[in-house]
Formats: sequence, C-alpha cells, structure tokens
Amino acid sequence: MTAKRALDLALGSALLLLTAPVLALAALALTLRPSRTPGRVLKRETRVGLGGHPFELRSLRTRRFRLDLLSRLPHVVRGELSLVGPPPLTPGEAALLGAAAGHWRESVRPGLTGLAQVRARSGMPWDEPALLDAHYAEHHGTGLDLAILAQSVRIPLYAALRGPRRPGKAHLSDTDHRLPGYSVAE
Repeated sequence: MTAKRALDLALGSALLLLTAPVLALAALALTLRPSRTPGRVLKRETRVGLGGHPFELRSLRTRRFRLDLLSRLPHVVRGELSLVGPPPLTPGEAALLGAAAGHWRESVRPGLTGLAQVRARSGMPWDEPALLDAHYAEHHGTGLDLAILAQSVRIPLYAALRGPRRPGKAHLSDTDHRLPGYSVAE
C-alpha cells in the first residue's frame, strides 16, 4: 500500500463516516421531492479509472454544498477514485485523448478534486486544466495532495465566511495588466 492510498483510505473513511448522516438526509430529500424523473436519487455514469479500467460512478443528483462530490467518497474507499487526482473521464472523452495524454491519465487514479479544480476556483489566471492535470501526474506526492486538499477546503470556506460578493468587484483578468492611465476610449 502506498502513502497516497493509505491517505485516501484513512481520510476517505473518516470523511465518509462524518458525512454519512448528511448524505442520507440529502438522499431522502431527493427521494421525496417532486421531480421530472421520480426515484432518481443517484446519477450513474461509466468513467475510466486507473489503468484505463471502466467503473460505474454513482453520485447524488445535486450540486448544492458539493454533496455530489461527497457522495463519491465510497469510490475513494473502494479504490476506484482518489481524494486528489485528475477528474474521471467518460470512455468517450478518454478515447479522444492522444496516446501520450492517455498514458499519463491511466497512470494516476482519478480524484474528487485536483490541481486544475483548485486553480480554477482560486480566480488566478493559469494554464489549461489538461496541462495542470498532466503536471499533477508527473509531480504527484503526499505533500502536493495535502496542499491541494487544504486549498479545496479553504477556498469554499473562505467564500462562505466572506459572504456574497459586492457588485463591481472585478476578478484578475487580462485587463488588469494595462499600463497606468490606459483608457478604453483611446
């Protein structure tokens, strides 16, 4: 057993035990709500895992409070997913990758969160998600995993504590790199 798998098993099991009551209540609420597709609590999708092996990914049909991601914790405990890694692809997406991209993708277990997801939520301009996933595959380790997990918790927690954004606040963009005194009218 590797250190990464031990971390996945220990932390994944603890998180699953802590979130089980909330997930059970969410599943009950989804069962009771009026819907166009009654009784459809879980979304089931075929995804490609470690070594290119397909598996059925099951998650709650909700994005509120990231419960869909938390409902994937049993996959982490079973070893189909990792806490940290590139997102799991559908077989169609995996088939579209070139040989080189397919090789590194099959060498790491897909994860609940990853370097690309953390960078996307940080608001920082950065490279393409595929490049960040490739970088993670080349340089992954326990230290990087712990840093990504800390960021995955910190970013939404900070946003929740900060409250709603004030109108007019801009994010970092290409326009933020203009010279002083630059005017759009010029």
